[in-house]
Amino acid sequence: MDVTSIGLIEDEDILLDLASLALSNLDHENTDIAPYLERLEEIEDRVCDEGRIAVLSRERAAVLSRVLHGEFGFVGDTEAYDASVNADFSQVLDRKRGLPIALSILYVAMARRVGWSAYVLNLPGHVLVQIGERSPVVIDPFAGGSLVSEGKVAAIRRAYLGEEGGGSALSVLRMSNRDVLARLLNNQAVRAASENDPHRALDVYRRITQVAPGVLDAWQKLARLQLGFNDVAGARESLFAMSEVAPDKKTRDRIMDAFEALSSTGRVAP
Repeated sequence: MDVTSIGLIEDEDILLDLASLALSNLDHENTDIAPYLERLEEIEDRVCDEGRIAVLSRERAAVLSRVLHGEFGFVGDTEAYDASVNADFSQVLDRKRGLPIALSILYVAMARRVGWSAYVLNLPGHVLVQIGERSPVVIDPFAGGSLVSEGKVAAIRRAYLGEEGGGSALSVLRMSNRDVLARLLNNQAVRAASENDPHRALDVYRRITQVAPGVLDAWQKLARLQLGFNDVAGARESLFAMSEVAPDKKTRDRIMDAFEALSSTGRVAP
């Protein structure tokens, strides 16, 4: 998948694993991508073989855990959680360790490859995966794809939805494909900033704006970094692009005020 096309195609047409691999390849341009594609196909074949008679959501979740964790060894990296490689998809495929978002991408992508319904669920500080539409189950790829208890799912609903709700209530926690990719990239940007590498952070935030242009926070952080490199013109371009995808007039007006202020002060408003 061509990275430049991700921001242009319909969200439902984005293949999460291939898009994540394409983004990773930007940092490994001399690396042959073919072995990674073969590895993904190998995993898909095993999920397909093991899941032939899996009908219930719980059965399908068990297949994903058995194949991805049991056979291939994918699990969360608890020893070096903040290592940048944990948000690099090709490195996750190599090391079989990663962040919750990277592993969730793999689980959801494999489920979808064999025709199963699967979604990444957006939770502060952690992501989980929903398998199935009717009587869905929730699993934790970081913990080897283990089932999240119904009690914990109910607690999640209460905490983030304000009500108990049924299985369908989880739909409001589902992330779009673009938002999933943006979250993966944001982890890279945060780690670059913590490692005092503004050039790397600048590149990553620019990628976020390319694949998920509706993420306003990425545009703002990109503009701030551009100003840090005295690229006032670039910062103005970022603010203008940000205004074009703003969800409402109030937000758009606030962005344009910062755009105009930048002309005279060279600073982005908070």
